[in-house]
Formats: sequence, C-alpha cells, structure tokens
Amino acid sequence: MDTNLQKYMAFMKTVEYGSFTKAAELLNYSQSGISRMIHDLEKIWNVSLLERGRTGVKLTSEGLKLLPSVKKVCHEYMHLQEKVDELNDLQSGLIRIGAFSGVAAHWFTNMIKAFQMDYPNVDYELLIGDYTEIEEWISTGRVDGGFLRMPTCSAFETVFVEKDPLVVVLPETHPLVERGSFPLQALCENTFILMETSIKSEMLELFEKNNLSPRIRLATWDDNAIMSMVENGLGIGILPQLVLRRIPYRVVAKELEIPAYREIGLAVRDKKRISLAMKKFMAYADYR
Repeated sequence: MDTNLQKYMAFMKTVEYGSFTKAAELLNYSQSGISRMIHDLEKIWNVSLLERGRTGVKLTSEGLKLLPSVKKVCHEYMHLQEKVDELNDLQSGLIRIGAFSGVAAHWFTNMIKAFQMDYPNVDYELLIGDYTEIEEWISTGRVDGGFLRMPTCSAFETVFVEKDPLVVVLPETHPLVERGSFPLQALCENTFILMETSIKSEMLELFEKNNLSPRIRLATWDDNAIMSMVENGLGIGILPQLVLRRIPYRVVAKELEIPAYREIGLAVRDKKRISLAMKKFMAYADYR
C-alpha cells in the first residue's frame, strides 16, 4: 500500500475506533507507528487533526473538515483492491459483517469455518449490535452486510436465511411446564419480562396482533438477564429460539399455541457494488 494511503487509513481507523491502540490492532501496526503516521499527516498538512486525551482521541475542527475526503480516498482504494481480488479469484480480502448476538454466538462461527476452507486468506471483522445499529452500519458502509430481522429497510437487498421461532421461557416450577404448547391468554396471567430493543420488538407485535395486554413488570435488552430472572421465578418471557442454544440456565422453553416467528435475513446495500469476498460469503449462509 502507498505510504500516504497507510497514513490516511491510520487516521480514518483511529477516528472510527477513538483509539490509537484499536486502530493499531486492526491495521497490524504498533501504537507508536499509528501515532507517528498521523503526526506526519499533521506536519505535511500543517493542521491539527486529533486531540489526545486520557479517554482516547477526538477530532479537531480541521480534522472534521478533512475526514470525509480521507474516507473517500480510502474507500476508493478498497474498491480498487476488491477489483484486483476479483481478477485474482479472491486470493485475499476483508469481510465486515454486522450481527445481533444470537447470530454472532451460534451461526457465524460455522459460516466462517466453512468459508475459510475455501478462502483461507480472507480476513473478517464482526460488529455486534441491535437491528437499528446494523441497519445504520449497512447504510453508511461501515459493514459490507448484516444479519437483520425481515422486513428491513426497503433500500437494502436481502437474502432470506431462516425462520426463528419465538418461544415462551418458564421457570421449571411453573404449573404449565407439562403443557404441549403455551396458551396465548396465559401470557396475561403471569408477570412478564420483556425483551426490549431500540425498535418495536417481535414480542410487542405479537401482543398487538392478538389483542393481548400482559403484565410487563420488567424490561431489559439482555436475553441472559431475562433467562436468569425467569430461572429465579421473577416472571416469564418470550425469546427467539436461537438464543436458547447451549444455555446454562434452568428454564423450560415452550412453543406458543399459535406459532410465532421472526424472519432473519442477510442484507446488503447493493449486491452490484459489494466486494467479491462478500458476494462469496453470502452463499455460505446455509452453513449455520
């Protein structure tokens, strides 16, 4: 890579992660090397790009004005490298994926393992977030693609991956653990612990669709916290079946009497503009 491009990348990644150390880890440089490259840019351009502090780094006003142009140069370089990779039949590359916790914990490893068998020199970056964060990352180009609940943003192109059942999670002492399926009305007869997200959750949509008004006493974004609370008899909850794989909690999962699901897809901003590595990776969704 050209020396100036290395410096641009160092600047862009330091801003992105707010840390010389994290940028150094990602770009395989020493922390002092990253700091020196940014110092060289500041000297060449005769401006101050970053303010250094105990909590990390942040952009100066000059850095803020120059960052969009630096990003544009870096992205054009990466696009050029992707074209070179295509000509060389994907001998190298980088895949950046956004995923929510269930996919990251239970699917991603198998997909990467299978993909690496065929393309051992491709590198990966995995960002874990909620649906809203992943949509934003795809829109801004922070990731090449991401796993999302469908339907998602109409501007994205999405490949359907799987239907993930929603199940009721009960303490082992609950009187309905022997039932074949859990009655919908019984959701309103127990203290309910809600899985809260930054957008309307699948659980709230289920309640609205069936005119249910459960007694929501607790709400949290953490599925492990919900399972712990259920185990300790604080209430019941509904979770996607995917997050219940290999759990350490003593809880019972029951299907609803009227089955409910979330549909999961792998979304990209534009299939025609994604890298060859990402195009190839999308075909490995069945290896979950």
